[in-house]
Amino acid sequence: MATTSRKHSNPVRTLVVLALVIAGLFTLVAVSGTWAPKLGLDLRGGSTITLTASTPDGGAVDPASLELARTIIQQRVDAIGVGESEVTTSGERQIVVSVPNVQKDDLVKMVGQTAQLYFRKVYNAEASTGVVTPTPSASAGQGTTAPTATASAEPSASAAPTATASSTGNKRPLPALPTPVASPRPTAPSGETKSLDELLKWEPSDRDNSEFDEFQCGQTSPTPDVTDQPLITCDRENAYKYLLGPVLIPGKEVTKAQAGIPQSSVAYVVTLSFNTEGAAKFQTVTAHLAAQQSPQNQFGIVLDGLVISAPSVGSQYATGIAGGNAEISGSFTQKTATDLATVLSYGALPLAFEVSSVENVSAKLGGDQLQAGIIAGIIGLALVLLYSILYYRGLSVVVALSLVVAFGLTWALVVLLGASMGFALNLPGIAGAIVAIGVTADSFIIYFERIRDEVREGRSLRTAIETGWVRSRKTILVADSVSLLSAVVLFILAIGAVKGFAFTLGLTTLIDIAVVFFFTKPMMTVLGRTRFFGEGHRFSGFEAEHMGASNPPLHNSRRQAAAPAGGEA
Repeated sequence: MATTSRKHSNPVRTLVVLALVIAGLFTLVAVSGTWAPKLGLDLRGGSTITLTASTPDGGAVDPASLELARTIIQQRVDAIGVGESEVTTSGERQIVVSVPNVQKDDLVKMVGQTAQLYFRKVYNAEASTGVVTPTPSASAGQGTTAPTATASAEPSASAAPTATASSTGNKRPLPALPTPVASPRPTAPSGETKSLDELLKWEPSDRDNSEFDEFQCGQTSPTPDVTDQPLITCDRENAYKYLLGPVLIPGKEVTKAQAGIPQSSVAYVVTLSFNTEGAAKFQTVTAHLAAQQSPQNQFGIVLDGLVISAPSVGSQYATGIAGGNAEISGSFTQKTATDLATVLSYGALPLAFEVSSVENVSAKLGGDQLQAGIIAGIIGLALVLLYSILYYRGLSVVVALSLVVAFGLTWALVVLLGASMGFALNLPGIAGAIVAIGVTADSFIIYFERIRDEVREGRSLRTAIETGWVRSRKTILVADSVSLLSAVVLFILAIGAVKGFAFTLGLTTLIDIAVVFFFTKPMMTVLGRTRFFGEGHRFSGFEAEHMGASNPPLHNSRRQAAAPAGGEA
């Protein structure tokens, strides 16, 4: 006798697996140590500034210059110790700066200024590890072997003097005299103009040498970057510290810089050109440096107070590098050479930034917005549940549980994304989550109405649950796919906070698909096997008169099998 079999999924097993997945997500949340989502600036307070870049000739903005400007601004923001700040490029000429708990005036002052590029003489250089510092070299022709700059500084130790006094032959120590506190260093130029020769004769003071000895990269703040004052600072990697003299050549006098491999060479070099005034200064400076011993034959290229490079000048250039064209050679890779050339070009032709928009949100206003968003979400959930109770009656239990599962998954994923990837939930993101409630409700309605159609066509309830799912899931997937596609397109094309709306809408749409497939449908199968729902009891939502069916949707197979022919069940 031939038999046929149909493979049925186990709804209870599916629900158990989903429960384990949710438990696993919340275990990860517990491990992360935070149970609340990371909030955006519009909810926790702070400032957002949009800067629009322009070039002196009004032409297109070089992407490399824009990215370099973004890096510089990020370093400025990080320097004030503000955590969770964000500096991003947007479009072809905009930079968006978002910093929590900083007022707009302070933020505009900090990020609105153009980066400053300077050439300073190196008076002392020391590796943070105490090893010899290799440096690139500057030349007028092909690259030369970079000399090795040895950095050394004797530690200074001074004890406070002790005063004594005598009286009737008895001596007793007086309290130690306090060490004088050095006056703060100037934060602005004095206004006195000095010639280049005078600047080259400048020598560091005892205070400069002492502070350099005590300076620790990454632990001590650099001295103020003032043009007519010395500068004690580090390179961008905090690998070396430098004692630099006053500014000798401003970066604006560089007209061109590029990286490449010259003919008959295999190593990368950086070539740079100066304008007429800069060329004369550069020749004088290099002639002076060529006569010095290491490390005082080096000049530091300083951008925003940090040393980008410190090439040395060989003794063969005793008359200086003339013509305004120079070449920096050394142990360059393509990336490091390109980075240095970009810095020199950017310093020579700085981008001008115009503050296009400034948004300042206080913590109080952010809290009010968050509260309003939560209230709006609760109202949306309440309306969906009310509609479900009035129209679907007992099936509203499935709606409520499905929304609880969706909320749990959304909460856990938002918290984990905030902890691992820095995703911050902003007000548009909350709006996206509220919109997703409607998307989830659409999925319920499509499935439930398909079941009602199947019952009205004469199928039993158990059969209607299965066939209704097969016919409705395609519609659910198409509807969710449209929402997901809209979210992806909006995320790619949008800027600023709108991306939060798109990301949250896309995330919750994916969660809706998971909930409908792995919770709503298995739950309906389980409920369809119970007496209350399976036999169409009143208020179950499966009553014959409520669904418009001519007969009650009974499907209790054991009861039907026990009924004798022509008799009563």
